[in-house]
Formats: sequence, structure tokens, C-alpha cells
Amino acid sequence: MAVEDRFSLLILQVARDRDRTAFASLFDHFAPRIKSYLMRLGSDAATAEELTQEVMITLWRKAGLFDASRATAATWLFRIARNRRIDSLRRDRSALIDAEDPTLRPPAPEDQDEELDARQREDRVREAMQALPQEQADLIRRAFFSGLSHSQIAEETGLPLGTVKSRIRLAFSRLRRILEADEAVDTD
Repeated sequence: MAVEDRFSLLILQVARDRDRTAFASLFDHFAPRIKSYLMRLGSDAATAEELTQEVMITLWRKAGLFDASRATAATWLFRIARNRRIDSLRRDRSALIDAEDPTLRPPAPEDQDEELDARQREDRVREAMQALPQEQADLIRRAFFSGLSHSQIAEETGLPLGTVKSRIRLAFSRLRRILEADEAVDTD
């Protein structure tokens, strides 16, 4: 009997009968080879030993999934070893995250004064927008609140591109004058 056929038969005995002797034979043959393979892939001895144990446990639990027509026993076990190593590396990546990294912390709450100032500015801009002619306010909303380009606005409204640009520019001039006048009143 060929060696590979013998290994396939041993795996079948583990799957069918939970044969401990067959498992011990497979373990004795493959465990040192798998550990060596994992160490060649870059695992340290302790990790390689742990992963080898996981591979052999998988052999015990999932021997029924082995298909000798698709792979040899060695190919099947070494593929399991490779996948366990990949899984281990993925798990270990989370350990590389530095909990003290400032980019992982939520932003500090805004200063209440800054938040109040921002709300007041928003209110002033809203009021100033109401003072604009409807067609200019509509163009400003489309450009800045909906994020449309001038070309898209022209296409949606049927206005020439130059008209859209000039009305937006005119609307900004009016907004600036209204807001500057509000600031002048606030400082008095």
C-alpha cells in the first residue's frame, strides 16, 4: 500500500470509527512536519506549536470532510495549517492597535461658546437667505446644500451656465452685505 493511501485510510478510520490509534499515527507523522512548515512561514516556535495543535484538532473533528479524490492527506493538512496561520495573523492585527493613539479617540466636545457662535452664524445665514430673491436663494441651496455643480444647476433649471454663475455671484454679494450689516449692528 502506498504511503498516501495509508494516510487516507487512517483519516477514514478517524472519521468513521474515531480510531485513536489511527489518529496517533497521523499525529506522530504530521505534527512535527506541520510545526516545521509553520516556522518556515515565519511563526515563532510557541505559535507554530499552538497552530499545529489546532490543525490536529481539526483533523480529529473534521476528518469526514477529507476527500482523497481532491487532495492528498498532506495537502489537506498543510492547507489547514496555512489557513490557521492566516487566521492567527488576522487576529493578532488587532493587538497592534495602540489604544493610546489619539486618532482613535473621539473628538473633544466643542467648546460651548464656539457651538453657540456657530449656531448664531447659521441663524444669521438662514435669515439672510430669506432676504434674497427666491431665484437666487434657490441657486445657492442647489450649489451649497445639495452640492450640485454650476453645470448641473444649469441643466436642472434650464438656465444658461453664465446666468447661473452670475446669479450665484450676485447672491453672494447680497449675502455678504446683509451679514456685514448684521455684524455692524451687533457691535454697536
